Amino acid sequence: MHRPPTAEAEVAEELAAVRPALVSRYAAELAGSRAAVLTRLWRALAHEPLPWIAGREPVRDGLVLRLTDGRRLHGPHPDPYATAAYVTTVRLDDVAYDDPGRLTADLAVPHGTGFAAELDHSVASLALSRAGRTGRAGDWPVTDWGWEQRVVDGHPYHPGCRSRPGFSVAEQLAYGPEHGPVVRLGLVPVPAGRCVVTGVWPEELRDGGRLLLPVHPWQAEHVLKLPCERGPSAHPLMSLRTLALPGGPHVKTALSARLTSSVRDISVYSITLSATLSDFAEALATRADGLLHVTRTLGAATAGSPDLAAVWRESPGAYAAAETGERVVPVAALAGTGLPDSPAWLARFARLALTVGLRLLELGVALEAHGQNLLVVLSPGGEPLRLVYRDLADIRVSPLRLARHGVPVPELTGRLVTDDETALRRKLFGSLVAGALAATAGSATALRAALETAVRDLPRTPDLVALLEEPLPAKALTLMRLSPGTPGDQWAELPNPLL
Repeated sequence: MHRPPTAEAEVAEELAAVRPALVSRYAAELAGSRAAVLTRLWRALAHEPLPWIAGREPVRDGLVLRLTDGRRLHGPHPDPYATAAYVTTVRLDDVAYDDPGRLTADLAVPHGTGFAAELDHSVASLALSRAGRTGRAGDWPVTDWGWEQRVVDGHPYHPGCRSRPGFSVAEQLAYGPEHGPVVRLGLVPVPAGRCVVTGVWPEELRDGGRLLLPVHPWQAEHVLKLPCERGPSAHPLMSLRTLALPGGPHVKTALSARLTSSVRDISVYSITLSATLSDFAEALATRADGLLHVTRTLGAATAGSPDLAAVWRESPGAYAAAETGERVVPVAALAGTGLPDSPAWLARFARLALTVGLRLLELGVALEAHGQNLLVVLSPGGEPLRLVYRDLADIRVSPLRLARHGVPVPELTGRLVTDDETALRRKLFGSLVAGALAATAGSATALRAALETAVRDLPRTPDLVALLEEPLPAKALTLMRLSPGTPGDQWAELPNPLL
């Protein structure tokens, strides 16, 4: 039934040359990686508004999708919030598929060929990530980057969860956080007059009349194609392009490669607004009754190009009382702690997250609170105490709501600004509820139980009513990859676990 796709074979061949000790472990991880990506793909097929699916019919043993060309696709009952790889085979008419890339290729839908290649790459890279993971289950890291390296599987719901096109096996091992590397950043000197700078640029990154812009080594080699001065050594975080300096801040670099859905450069727009956003968010966090911290942007600079820019950002670890044993953990890493296995703990965490998220939404700010941007401060015993939010580049701000609550409206323009209630709710609910909370819960059943407890005593705002009574929005990640000519986010409506 299975024919190894080219990406699997290519990765195996490269791995044999650069890290032969991992070859057998890589081969052992391939079947589980195919199932993990196929599970994510089945979620999309079952719930996203894909134009070539004419209908969906629940049947006794699962779900049948009727395609517009008359074919039928049959798979198990879909759980849109499951994170375990429960889909091992689907059938297209009479042919069984265990390989998501091969299935996508044979569906022969518009733009499917390129997406099939991405899924092949996602499977192979995921198997490589699992084979080369660092750390031992049960150990709690002592560094901020140690927690980030625990998130081996990437995005919990995107079929391209580990797609890293343009990265060789050697580069994945050298730069992927799950492999535990130390990365030497490059420094590109740029005349200060050519740069846009906000905040305070570090003195150690100034050389007379020049700024020294930190550059990821992959970016220097493949995009900028220029030699760099040797910069500081740092530890990559789960976003790959953001790295932690030991004992210091985090540095976000431009990385003009497509990872999952997006090209990871840094727009001039986001640089120019970074200081304003940072000051605004820091002030707004004081209205969250001590339950939220927002990491400060210390300095940001661009040489006028999204391919050459960097942001210095405060470490989330600054908001834990280390002397009392508190820890700051990315929400994406919570599943590996075992804490969400307790329904009571999960409900307390959900209540904390919803209290903060809905409070800020009512004031006029929708956070992009997915498991990478959102972190939680844990007590020594593992209790969720407070939240930490980082990366303000994709929040949404409503001047109308801010003014209604007497909050000074910051001087912002462009895509961050909207008064559209649907857009605001999609931003928060899609990232926090259908994203961070769902992935932490790991199933519709666990998510439902947590939400039922968490929402009982929350203020019944119009936003909460929408969360309780309407379908749950989620980004239609596969539709977006199959719609290259459509800009911006597209959305799916998932079954509301509370209904």
